[in-house]
Amino acid sequence: QVQLVESGGGSVQPGDSLKLSCEAAGLTFGDVAMGWFRQAPGKEREFVSGITWSSQSTDYQNSVKGRFSISRDNAKNTVYLQMNNLKSEDTGVYYCAAASTYRGSWITPTERYDYDYWGQGTQVTVSS
Repeated sequence: QVQLVESGGGSVQPGDSLKLSCEAAGLTFGDVAMGWFRQAPGKEREFVSGITWSSQSTDYQNSVKGRFSISRDNAKNTVYLQMNNLKSEDTGVYYCAAASTYRGSWITPTERYDYDYWGQGTQVTVSS
């Protein structure tokens, strides 16, 4: 049974930083692509960032480029999202996801349908 458990969310002020973590179990973590999505109230879940199995390739939503950084530690079965200079529009529930069909791929998946396993989410609130 695959489990993805996010942590690190919280309430911060604009300009602050947060680092999200997602620990995976029940899958061969080092083989699969991982991603972060977010969902604001009343909005669709959207892609934030993704990373290939080898960390060779990453991708970001335009609005977070230069502020967010994705990384992974395959020895710890964990993927991270470092979020700097947070803005109010970054508020939402952040979900970790695994794309097992991208096993060994050099392509970073960016669509919801690319991902087949999801975590429960962690809330990030950015407000003054």
